[in-house]
Amino acid sequence: MNKKTEEILKGLKTAIEAELTGLEFYKNAAKTTSDPLGKETFSRMAKEELGHFNYLRHQYKSVLEKGEYDFTKKLLKKDHKHAGSPIFSDEIKRRIKDSHFEVSALTIGMKLELDAMKFYRACAEKTDNEDVKKFYTELSDWEKDHYRAFEQQLDMLKEDYFQANNFVPM
Repeated sequence: MNKKTEEILKGLKTAIEAELTGLEFYKNAAKTTSDPLGKETFSRMAKEELGHFNYLRHQYKSVLEKGEYDFTKKLLKKDHKHAGSPIFSDEIKRRIKDSHFEVSALTIGMKLELDAMKFYRACAEKTDNEDVKKFYTELSDWEKDHYRAFEQQLDMLKEDYFQANNFVPM
């Protein structure tokens, strides 16, 4: 196996591990939150991460066996109907003081998505192959959408959460 193929496999392995981490995080978040919309949202995100994981695993196998990506298999199209939706229901504001898990989940989710977005963008920038560039750019865009959804929800809750828990600067 040549050095370039080894580098591609290393990058795909890193991406697979990241998607698996996201999958497990979102499955756990769906089980843990008491917010019904949060459960639905995190479950949907876990399914998306599973789709990414399976697709990346397919690509890893293809590169390992054939020395190249297999773009005959397409990445599942994302469901845009929830892209701008809040992650949690409005009910969360009534119990914001005790929403420690939900606020933490948003913060951790943002970190996971930002790291994935940057990683995929870097992979896209490293390649000269337009199909590979498109592949990683699409993954980066998916992660960017997730990041923005978390960021928007956190922005809507942050001040109320800080105020309810007396997190004020000294």
